[in-house]
Amino acid sequence: MSDDDHAQAPRRRMHILQLLPNLISILALCSGLTAIRMAVEGQFGLSVGLIGLAAALDGIDGRLARMLKSESAIGAELDSLCDLVNFGVTPALVLYYWGMRADTSLGWIAVLIYAVCCMLRLARFNVGQRVSDAEEKPNGFVGVPSPAGAMLALGPIYLTYAFGPELKPPAFAIAIWMVFVGALMISRMPTPSFKGVRIYAENARFILVGSVALMASLLTYPWVTLMLLDIVYLIAIIVLWRRSAKSLRSVV
Repeated sequence: MSDDDHAQAPRRRMHILQLLPNLISILALCSGLTAIRMAVEGQFGLSVGLIGLAAALDGIDGRLARMLKSESAIGAELDSLCDLVNFGVTPALVLYYWGMRADTSLGWIAVLIYAVCCMLRLARFNVGQRVSDAEEKPNGFVGVPSPAGAMLALGPIYLTYAFGPELKPPAFAIAIWMVFVGALMISRMPTPSFKGVRIYAENARFILVGSVALMASLLTYPWVTLMLLDIVYLIAIIVLWRRSAKSLRSVV
């Protein structure tokens, strides 16, 4: 195609609101990168808050793109790249600066393993999104999603901030926990997803009240609430795993 043909190609117009999903992804990336800076400066509580903000923004951008009908291949790739930084690199470095610099070699190995597991989890998710409509997609997630993995990995920080520095785990325990969470991300275990959850309309008021209570708990007792959410999430994974194992045994 000649330069003249390129010059005569019609220019596509788009509403400026359709840029919002990509802007939110970029804001999430800025939040994750700033969390690393705060960790370097020793402000680990703020680092955790910024990672949580990145996770909240990550839950918004895709839904907003579908609402505005502005989904694109570039937006999907941008979201995946931001997730790798926000939930693969950032929490690993925050944990390294917080509790593993005393054992730099072991801590850095855990950082690398966790980040690579997050990368593999995202790559598998992206491939799964390209499954044709003729193939059946699972109702939940397979393996822990990267935002949930990041919030799980930060569990040792929740424990220490909730109950005092005397309960701070040693560096080797933090490293083992990070590797364990990384293994959950690349595992084939079924994990909960709210995308397919349906409720009766008369029960909506209970969900709303529960959401308000959760937000109030996060604002009043953030570290205890985050730790309890991690525990509930792990219990949900175990329940789903046992249920799927029983169904497989019944088929056999």
